[in-house]
Amino acid sequence: MKATLEHARRIVVKIGSVLLVDQETGALHRRWLEGLAQDVADLRERGKEVMIVSSGAIAVGRRHLGLAERNLKLEEKQAAAACGQIRLAHAYQEVLAKLGVPVAQILLTVDDTESRRRYLNARSTIGTLLGMGTVPVINENDTVATAEIRFGDNDRLAAGVAVMMGADLLVLLSDVDGLYSADPRRHEAARLIPEVRAITPAIEAMAGRARSSDASGGMITKLAAAKAATAAGCHTVISRGGVSRPLAALAGGAPCTWFVSAASPKTARKQWIASALQIRGTITIDTGAEQALRRGGSLLPAGVSAVEGEFQRGDAVLVRLADGGEAGRGLSAYSAADARRIMGHKTSEIARILGYRGRDEMIHRDDLVLDEGYGHERADGA
Repeated sequence: MKATLEHARRIVVKIGSVLLVDQETGALHRRWLEGLAQDVADLRERGKEVMIVSSGAIAVGRRHLGLAERNLKLEEKQAAAACGQIRLAHAYQEVLAKLGVPVAQILLTVDDTESRRRYLNARSTIGTLLGMGTVPVINENDTVATAEIRFGDNDRLAAGVAVMMGADLLVLLSDVDGLYSADPRRHEAARLIPEVRAITPAIEAMAGRARSSDASGGMITKLAAAKAATAAGCHTVISRGGVSRPLAALAGGAPCTWFVSAASPKTARKQWIASALQIRGTITIDTGAEQALRRGGSLLPAGVSAVEGEFQRGDAVLVRLADGGEAGRGLSAYSAADARRIMGHKTSEIARILGYRGRDEMIHRDDLVLDEGYGHERADGA
């Protein structure tokens, strides 16, 4: 599976509190962070897009606020997060800036990945940053998140980001080498599981518990994250992070556990669009647009002749041919009201008509699944 890291184009790296923060003093492990930054810079030089999901804000902030010696109430955790997050973001900015790598901070809650409008906004923002060569450093927005809108741990957050962004690989850096057949702290005969192709109840039964009061979840949440990511076509690896160059060590064959996905992110997304979404409306296209779709192109506003139904940006719609036949389905980049206003118009006219510059495409080809036998690409990616 070493080749998976080499061939991945878009990578999410999750970093736990235990790796990043001294559990006694609350100080950041600066030298370790510098090694990670070098790993990230090396990946970017090889043409890869990297996102970092980082824990540590509460662990850093609680000690600066004198809250280190007691269990924290929700409001105290949020105060600690507010104090620690600024220190954490500054540390990432400093170590990566020395290597010429620009950084951006993104704070998310679970609502941002489940509310369609916020999901699309978050995906668009992060995608734009990646396109500009920037490394997003992502954390849960602990200062505003309450229990009912929390991911609860950054393993699940990392999986959510990987799914949202169509990542090829999710790297969960841990304080253990990977998944063992039993808890290695309690069972000397426990063996490392190098590869998992299906997360079965037997695999889930191997999970242990978190080691630290500042860590949340342990192996249980890592398995849940791997399950979500692999279902979306994203390979996942759990590897020991407590070395000076954790990603370089992984690339060099360090002990780890690979969770293998049977599909690519693009294929999984196409299958999801094809089978799992409720249709909210219909977009009818002209013969010119039909020919463009057959060649694998996106659907532009100029090729749309009619819009039916009431739908919002990101909703699933049927794509209908001029003769009444169905071409497929896709996710609309515009609401029904805006789609009606710009249909038949050139992309260059969108800003003038709507008063803002949206996407050039009515439906991007990555958000479009054509019926089998009709066009250039089917839901199975063929």
